[in-house]
Amino acid sequence: MQLTGAQIVIECLKEQGVDTVFGYPGGAILNVYDELYKHKNEIRHVLTSHEQGASHAADGYARSTGKVGVCLATSGPGATNLVTGIATAYMDSVPIVAITCNVGVPLLGKDSFQEIDIAGVTMPITKHNYIVKDVTKLAATIRKAFEIAKKGRPGPVLVDIPKDVTAQKTEYQAKEPVAVQRDTGRITEEDLQTALKLIREAKKPYVFVGGGAVISGASEDLREFVDKIDAPVCDSLMGKGAFDGTDPRYTGMLGMHGTKTSNYGVSECDLLIAIGVRFSDRVLGNAKKFANQAKILQLDVDPAEINKNIVVTASVIGDVKEILGRLNAQLAPMEHKEWMDHILAYKEKYPLTYHPEGLSGPYIVEQVYRMTKGEAIMVTEVGQHQMWTAQYYRYAKPRTLLTSGGLGTMGYGLGAAIGAQVANPDKQVVNIAGDGCFRMNMNEVATAVREKLPLIQVVINNHVLGMVRQWQNLFYEARYSATVLNDSVDFVKLAEAMGATGIRVTTREEFTDAFQKALDSKTPVVLDCIINCDDKVWPMVAPGAAISEVFSEEDLDNK
Repeated sequence: MQLTGAQIVIECLKEQGVDTVFGYPGGAILNVYDELYKHKNEIRHVLTSHEQGASHAADGYARSTGKVGVCLATSGPGATNLVTGIATAYMDSVPIVAITCNVGVPLLGKDSFQEIDIAGVTMPITKHNYIVKDVTKLAATIRKAFEIAKKGRPGPVLVDIPKDVTAQKTEYQAKEPVAVQRDTGRITEEDLQTALKLIREAKKPYVFVGGGAVISGASEDLREFVDKIDAPVCDSLMGKGAFDGTDPRYTGMLGMHGTKTSNYGVSECDLLIAIGVRFSDRVLGNAKKFANQAKILQLDVDPAEINKNIVVTASVIGDVKEILGRLNAQLAPMEHKEWMDHILAYKEKYPLTYHPEGLSGPYIVEQVYRMTKGEAIMVTEVGQHQMWTAQYYRYAKPRTLLTSGGLGTMGYGLGAAIGAQVANPDKQVVNIAGDGCFRMNMNEVATAVREKLPLIQVVINNHVLGMVRQWQNLFYEARYSATVLNDSVDFVKLAEAMGATGIRVTTREEFTDAFQKALDSKTPVVLDCIINCDDKVWPMVAPGAAISEVFSEEDLDNK
């Protein structure tokens, strides 16, 4: 049948099982939006307040479900407003397809009104991107975009379509989507046997889990693997929930704001088994001193990650769920009682602690954990509150912490929370933000209200840019350059102005009451929680130091 380019876009989205898109209309994409109007009973469109909010919402939708998230934007500034969201997804391997429209083909390259080479702009931050100048190639291109977004190590793909292409007609034939197979082509028996030999010979193994284990859906295989080799487990920020955070073997996060147990344990182990991690600088600290008593076995789908940031002893390349399944099949149960007792003694000696009085970030996160029974989808912005949320909420399942780990995007959380709440209407979504981050995209509160989403926005308000101030305090002799936000912005009034409920909180008791009201309300609620401006994230590793040199507030006081 003969369809216009715009009709083909919508039919391809339906073909791929897309039920929700996030976006913002404009002149160049009008034809697509006109078709979208005709299919509003099949595809829900969420109009965000800003295109960046749409890209983060598509990201939150994708992270919380494992499906491809979709965002739409018009040409020029509409398209460029997606860039930060696309880069965020790229750094954290999130499958999204961004569809933009551009000026007509004859106007390309002529500095036309609202023209930008968005394919050129996004080339370094996408798995692949396209500009489709021929309507006959449109359907195949969109199908390929979804395939690439999902395949192997997932990531964002952009498809740019000139406006005249959306109006042109061509023959369209529906097709079943290509089932994306797990990446197993590089898994060799030789690599598996090398891995098994290292595991069997280890006396002090440690498992380090990252986002790749979440993406591959490897949680059950991981649990079996850990049970078989009898080893402690730590994770990266992106790996939260891949291994049950309530399990006795779990020792917390590794790296700059990791637990002393994880940092000391990894520094003492004789085999570090790294599963779906990329060894970022925030984990490594001083790379030359990282796990320098250990052999390192890396399991990852992306060959580019092997020996990139740290040289490993051995590796197995492929889908980590598949790799773990094959290793499990050849592993007999092992015992490392002495080593486990040593690590458990560290856990007892070095628990995460915070000041027992007053309202604080750790208290807020722990209380959210208690009151949601650990069943919420937690979303964060970036900074101190992000670390507290990683440390004090215990993630028993994957896809329950959505956060910008690689790019560290302030303003990510509220858009992502909207995407997650739309995708998971039966779950409670909570976005934890600092006041600096909240101000970046707080206009999306209006989106949450319009969509009648029951998400809870917790603002941990210290009237400063907390993480930068922490560094200024510790390493810059308390020169607080451009980090004080001591102004008159009233987040309660702001929430009310946008149609949400706003509640100010200054004590622990007030927080408990306010959060309960928020849980009961089933509408968007903003909690403005006032904490001390000098609260810090502990423990921490100084920049450039070894992770074994992790220190706490008590260590600083005792110097």
